[in-house]
Order: sequence, then structure tokens, then C-alpha cells
Amino acid sequence: MSPSMKVGIVGIVIALILLIVGIPFWAVALVFVVALAIPVGGYMALDKSQRRRLRAIRERQRGQ
Repeated sequence: MSPSMKVGIVGIVIALILLIVGIPFWAVALVFVVALAIPVGGYMALDKSQRRRLRAIRERQRGQ
């Protein structure tokens, strides 16, 4: 699992904990959106050749 995926999962878990604790919904929603935006932003920051290389690595890992 990539580090950015771990950050996304941790962010979602923190958002759920905040929801249970009683933090206002808009704050929980903000944490959730930021947690999802970090991995997406990291992927979008790659240039086309890096994205192609990453896709090839993923395809090879699925084949095993």
C-alpha cells in the first residue's frame, strides 16, 4: 500500500472518530475531503510518463 493511500485511510478514520465524538458535521466533512484529496493530488502531480510507469507497475503486481 502506498504512503498516500495510508494517509487517505488514516484521514477517513480520524473523520469517523470526530463524528462519533461530536465535532460539527462540516468539520468532519472537511477532514474527509482533505483525506481523499491528498492521494488524488499526489497522483495528479505526476507527469504523464510517471503515471504510465505507475500504471505498468500496478498491472505487473496484479499479474502475480
